[in-house]
Amino acid sequence: MPNNASTHADEGELRPLSARSVVLSMLLGLHPPELPVKDLVRNVEPFGIAGSTLRAALSRMVAAGDLRRADAVYRLSDRLLERQRRQDDAVHPETRPWSGDWEMVVVTATGRGPAERAELRGKLTRLRLAELREGVWLRPANLLRPLPDDLGRVAQRYTARPGRPAPELAATLWPLAEWADTGRALLTHVTGAGRPSDRFTAFAAVVRHLLADPVLPPGLLPPDWPGTPLRAAYAAYRREMSDTAHARAGQEAV
Repeated sequence: MPNNASTHADEGELRPLSARSVVLSMLLGLHPPELPVKDLVRNVEPFGIAGSTLRAALSRMVAAGDLRRADAVYRLSDRLLERQRRQDDAVHPETRPWSGDWEMVVVTATGRGPAERAELRGKLTRLRLAELREGVWLRPANLLRPLPDDLGRVAQRYTARPGRPAPELAATLWPLAEWADTGRALLTHVTGAGRPSDRFTAFAAVVRHLLADPVLPPGLLPPDWPGTPLRAAYAAYRREMSDTAHARAGQEAV
């Protein structure tokens, strides 16, 4: 059964970030997601990243298609703009009142290779669907999000009302207790982190964890679900990072 949620907020999960990760995390939190190189240099200094290290990383990221450069301004590539949209959705998912219906997606395509199957599984997981059995994916129909245009070529979508009790079914589809335990551990960690590098690393783990939140209707969640406080903490940190980045840019301009 798919399980994208982390189960421990330990040192392995809260791994140090490279220059590439710092730049990407910073730009993913900005709207628009771009900064001049001089502002990037100023903003990565608190994380112990030297200017020469940053410039080497930026060159590699442009070559790899992570960033686009216009004059001395670096901006996320189109591919990573899609990642930013997913990250924004993780922080502010759009929901609607739940009527009891479930979305069900049944994979109908055959003869696909391992890479194609893995790509489809990733796509369905990012839509916050869970696999009941091979080729059958479902979730409560409480989310408002567009579906990929090409999904209809490989699968059929239905509305269903499973006979199994909804809380029991949700508990078999997602590791809810483990997700909640990790979420609470992350909240404790970000509250106690003091150094900029420690906070940056901790909140990077928070956003990865939020991407695995199934965003279920409240009645299907365990008590004290930490999804809302995690989102609030990350949203506040992202505003802080954005304000700081633009303030440093303004200081440079004065």
